[in-house]
Amino acid sequence: MPRLTFFLFKISIVCLLISCNPKTTEFKELENPDFFREAVQNLTDISVYDIFSPPVASRVYVYPSIAAYEVIASAYPDRYQSLAGQLNGLTESPEISVNVNPYLAAIYAYNIVGKTLIFSEDKMTDFQNQFEQRLIDLSIPRRIRKNSMRYAEIISSHILKWSKTDNYHQTRTFPKYTVLEEDNYWKPTPPDYMDGIEPNWDQIRTLAIESSSQFSPKPPLKFDLSKGSPFQKQLFEVYEVGKTLSTQQRDIANFWDCNPYVTYHKGHAMFATKKITPGGHWIGITSIASKKANSDFTATVAAFAEVSIALFDAFISCWDEKWKTLVVRPETLINKYYDEDWLPVLQTPPFPEYTSGHSVISTASAEVLTKRFGNSFPFLDTTEVRYGLPARHFKSFLQAADEAAISRLYGGIHYRMAIDQGVVQGRKVGQYINQNIITEKI
Repeated sequence: MPRLTFFLFKISIVCLLISCNPKTTEFKELENPDFFREAVQNLTDISVYDIFSPPVASRVYVYPSIAAYEVIASAYPDRYQSLAGQLNGLTESPEISVNVNPYLAAIYAYNIVGKTLIFSEDKMTDFQNQFEQRLIDLSIPRRIRKNSMRYAEIISSHILKWSKTDNYHQTRTFPKYTVLEEDNYWKPTPPDYMDGIEPNWDQIRTLAIESSSQFSPKPPLKFDLSKGSPFQKQLFEVYEVGKTLSTQQRDIANFWDCNPYVTYHKGHAMFATKKITPGGHWIGITSIASKKANSDFTATVAAFAEVSIALFDAFISCWDEKWKTLVVRPETLINKYYDEDWLPVLQTPPFPEYTSGHSVISTASAEVLTKRFGNSFPFLDTTEVRYGLPARHFKSFLQAADEAAISRLYGGIHYRMAIDQGVVQGRKVGQYINQNIITEKI
């Protein structure tokens, strides 16, 4: 009897150490986090193809990531804390079902939710069909695939029902921005003079932060074009930097462009260049970091959830300030008052200037990644290689974020005030998420 008791004790300890869940079914082949990273990359590829705006793309990333994470949290409650009660409006997810593989269910949930948020649903269907064939080749039993899909559908339904209350669909019917005549207000910029993107994004429900205005930055400099005024000095800094760019500065500007709206005109023809969004770039960095750190499947899913939440809230915080202050872009003023032939290195994106979106969302993401992977985490950023740009090396996430921020000055599309205050704003968002969102319990 004592030997039996000791044996049972050993079994219980083993189960505790690996966070056993009697309802889940394990297949070692599915524990490879590359499976999940491939699903994320597929969603990025579709987002680029569908040309989502940066704020909308952050929404496309966040809900699939949360769905996948909630599967993991349900399967491993001793290791992971559900986001229910932590994210605004999110209630407890349904318990995991019997004979479910959590890794498989997490990927299924990611794809299911992602498919509802994109335009090119056929591309997601193709990816899912290819994935199913790989599972068959790995001899994953049909019963496990079916049970895992069923649970993924339950979780996805729960997350999608919640997502529909974030005010996104209501904002699709709100009026467009009406351009104001005064010089200090933002106006559409060449070459396409597009309408302002998402002027009502501040109405979207935040996830972790309390409101869109919780971390509003200092007000922008007073508009004043008189020689020597603080505003005029910053305007002329953009002008002068644009005329004297070094090769390195130009490379930095191009590397962090991340503008899905870039177009080229030749005669009457227009050509669009598909590019990753700023948020998509940081999702790519998350993939690189999780792979370099040898994060297991569950930690990889958690990392993507944390970063996507930071991106989502950072965009809302930034867009609240942009459309509240309506600061005019440098290109508009330089062309009108100083040099009608001056062009920025980068095409000016179609929304107001203050604060810099790159500064806000990059710093917020870097804060979250730094908490997970450490302050000193050198990495080679290959995110832009598939878009024709060389890789760049960084010593840390914060160094990468700082370079992303200053790239907007080199690109000729932001004043220094928007960059500096955007960094402060993003730091506050990221640190707030680090302090208030718990994923791993141990």
